[in-house]
Amino acid sequence: MLVILMEDQLISPQQVCSTCLLADQQGQPRWQRGTLRCGRALSKLADDLPEQFECQMGFRVAHIE
Repeated sequence: MLVILMEDQLISPQQVCSTCLLADQQGQPRWQRGTLRCGRALSKLADDLPEQFECQMGFRVAHIE
């Protein structure tokens, strides 16, 4: 599951990505084979933290299983 990280909140990608020009036709982030296609991977700070990406709009996106 993908979530948007904002300070001390987790936000659904639907709330942010639905207005993004880089989102897919359903207004979802372009997630393909474990990679955010509309952003870049961030270096992992610790092994126990989820993978994090920064989208083109500047939001931090985390992949939580």
